[in-house]
Amino acid sequence: MLNTDNDIDIINELGKVNSKENAKAVFKQYMDDEHLTRILKIKHPEVLKRIAASIVLCNPFKVFVNTGSSEDRQFIRTLALEKKEESSLAMEGHTIHFDLADEQGRIVDRTYYIANPEDLVSSLANRMDRPTALEQVRSNMTDIMKDMTMIIGFYIRGPVGSPVSNPALEITSSTYVAHSAELLYRNAYADFDKEVEALGHFFTNIHSEGLNRTQDLPDARVLMDRKFMTTYSWKCTYAGNTLLLKKGNHRFAVDKAVYRNFGKELSEHMFITGIHGLNNRVTWFAGAAPSGCGKTTTAMAGNVFIGDDLAQMWIADDGSIRSVNPECGIFGIVEDVNLEGDPMLMKVLRQPGHEVIWSNVLIDENKVPHWVGNNEDQPDKGFNFQGDWYKGQTDKNGKPIPVSHPNSRSTLSCDSLENYSQQAENPEGALTRVFTYSGRDADTMPPVWVAKNSDEGVVIGACIVSASTATEVGVTGVKRAPWANAPFIPGALKDYMDAQFKFFGSDKIKDEYKPVMAGLNYFLSDKARGGKSPKLLGEKKDVKVWLSWLERYAHNEIDYIVTPIGNIPRYDDLKSLFKQIIDKEYTKELYTKQFSLYLDNIIKRIELQQDAYAKEQGIPQTLFDILDKQKKALLALKDAHGSILSPEVLSK
Repeated sequence: MLNTDNDIDIINELGKVNSKENAKAVFKQYMDDEHLTRILKIKHPEVLKRIAASIVLCNPFKVFVNTGSSEDRQFIRTLALEKKEESSLAMEGHTIHFDLADEQGRIVDRTYYIANPEDLVSSLANRMDRPTALEQVRSNMTDIMKDMTMIIGFYIRGPVGSPVSNPALEITSSTYVAHSAELLYRNAYADFDKEVEALGHFFTNIHSEGLNRTQDLPDARVLMDRKFMTTYSWKCTYAGNTLLLKKGNHRFAVDKAVYRNFGKELSEHMFITGIHGLNNRVTWFAGAAPSGCGKTTTAMAGNVFIGDDLAQMWIADDGSIRSVNPECGIFGIVEDVNLEGDPMLMKVLRQPGHEVIWSNVLIDENKVPHWVGNNEDQPDKGFNFQGDWYKGQTDKNGKPIPVSHPNSRSTLSCDSLENYSQQAENPEGALTRVFTYSGRDADTMPPVWVAKNSDEGVVIGACIVSASTATEVGVTGVKRAPWANAPFIPGALKDYMDAQFKFFGSDKIKDEYKPVMAGLNYFLSDKARGGKSPKLLGEKKDVKVWLSWLERYAHNEIDYIVTPIGNIPRYDDLKSLFKQIIDKEYTKELYTKQFSLYLDNIIKRIELQQDAYAKEQGIPQTLFDILDKQKKALLALKDAHGSILSPEVLSK
């Protein structure tokens, strides 16, 4: 994938395991007979060498080889309780995990790509040279698992047999990480050799929480070695920094799509969900949104769903775009999850019979979890991410401490949800017709608009703008969020963008499967449209209508109004769909507020993108041509009609 000539593979250099026989000798030293038998069922020499080298580096007290059996999963759950990485809650199968108070999101300031001076790395990322990284790993991870149990898991990111799945090792001393992996990923111990041989690669993830102390957080690091597809993570506990099967390996999958399978495959930060249309047909959607911007809500709005966070997609032999979810579970934000907006998810969270790991919510005296926005009665006291909590408590700056952290999560298996589709395990993927892009935009874009062609669709993805959320430590304000994937694009942004244009514009996609590409925006406020309230101009449940309109658009069953930024719905169609889909009256007044184009804001948004991308090297000219064309058309409309254009004016 990337040239590794003359580069040092850090784990091999530190572990110095040069052969399969050397690896076996290490296993015999650290494993009992049971686990030695388990590891030797894995035959691939490179897999065995990397595991053995990790053992030599971290020097655990003992090694547990996880086969994914029910007994192994129970061992991990029990050990998590014994280590106090998790605690039992009132509902059977539910546990609580608390991250360190100062580590409530991704530590973006301490996350690095290992890169040589000549390597192209995203301008939005940190880089560390290989010699420095080697010494950082040596000094921080040598003997880090002394007196601990190392857990080795064999997973596949996607269904077994899919051409875009990725085998991955998760090597950790954290039982919380190992437990989470069992809920979020497919354990592929029995198929690992076969999949590595078929796909020609595997990812390696090495993590230890160390002593799990706040004072160690300044020394915490997440290092990603793209050339050898290996992550190193230490002295941290939040899953986004430790369960590198997730966003760490997503970065490697992006690399694979851009540099090995250019124009044929994509790895995206997208949900996959299915919407029912006429005669109960299912139309599959994939959609990008930054974490904390409603992606899980949108996924669950589908009549059937496959995933809420990540998607691997490719152009199949039949000329369609196919998508699979590399995960089989949800690591979802719970703030504002409630019975009205998320009934199916709430059923799992509040009714017995499901396994759930909670993180950073409030636990009351009865060992029941509570969180901001659940629309339930809140307790007067309890324990949360910062310690003991009571109603009215403030921090050192006098700011109220909320019941739960904004990035509080619940981790659960997708098959706990009633609308989970068995299509998720189909290695041939879901035939995907609609792609959406959204962020937290309070004052500019309408709730839904559709690109006129695939190039303009790519530009919608490239131009996501969003208010920052609590998923990244120390990040504030409004920022650009290209494809909601920018933090996970390892290489040059120009290469990723070029791959997007080539993929969606490929002549291998048949006409009947040409993608519908659209923008979504749930966060338009009343204040931004002439009102006085900061409240949203809509409700969570409206998402079902926007998706249903797009479903009918994809099948050429609905009309639209043409605008310079794309095609928008007509009022009569939305009025009918609101009544049909969610039994809600949709007024013309609300429609006009939501779908009028506030030209000054949109033009300013375009200029923001033009200025930002002009500072990047090698960005495809197509993006600038499209933005320039849209800006000129909007300026012409402003000269003719003023700065606010209602849908009625646009339709003429």
